[in-house]
Amino acid sequence: MKRIADEPAYVLHHYDWSESSVILEVFTRHYGRIALVAKGAKRPSSNFRPVLLPLQPLRMAYGGDAEIRTLKGAEWVGGHVMPTGEALLTGYYLNELLLRLLARDDPHAALFDAYAQVVPALASSEASIVQPTLRTFELLLLREIGLLPALNQQTMTLEPLQAVERYCLVPEGGLRVAHGDDTASLPGADWLALQAALDDAAPLAVTASVCARHLPALRPQLRTLLNYHCGVKTLQTRQLMLDVQNL
Repeated sequence: MKRIADEPAYVLHHYDWSESSVILEVFTRHYGRIALVAKGAKRPSSNFRPVLLPLQPLRMAYGGDAEIRTLKGAEWVGGHVMPTGEALLTGYYLNELLLRLLARDDPHAALFDAYAQVVPALASSEASIVQPTLRTFELLLLREIGLLPALNQQTMTLEPLQAVERYCLVPEGGLRVAHGDDTASLPGADWLALQAALDDAAPLAVTASVCARHLPALRPQLRTLLNYHCGVKTLQTRQLMLDVQNL
């Protein structure tokens, strides 16, 4: 039985497994997305109960060689408070993306580090901070799992982008010249700036500053691309946010 200790992790979701236990979907730094059973976690006396919360940095110990391992220990690392309100829903949106797009046992250390930086930023109530950060994480996630085409060339022809020509990002065609019926697009110079930012040694902050200048055009293109690869018309957390706003 393989034993892992002191592993940085975040709880993405949990399911009831029995009267006293739960199955956890966990995002770990070195082992990717894994499933763990937390035995007795629903009991009032369980040490797991106050710790296994989403959007909180944890250190975990677990063991086993089956598809679902057994949680042995978990402790809260600390650093930020639990997001509330719209920020909490936004955090659940990030978790849904990871659950739908990450394969089990596929490590993505750089993406984990980006997630660990994004979650504290959700506590900010300023849309000027949260929205660019979200768009950046979406880009980093798509790139990390190989679903984001190069943003410095046309995907189908491999021709370089022209600075003033407008291009759009579409699910089946990648980056292509925008047509008259395309509702969202960006000039080639802006796509090139995004690619350069993603290639930076610290892509989160640099890319967020570029995204902040192009939110109205970038948001619908990324939403369409993510929904396509998730295989849904609308993500559950996004629909919940829309329902709450309508209320």
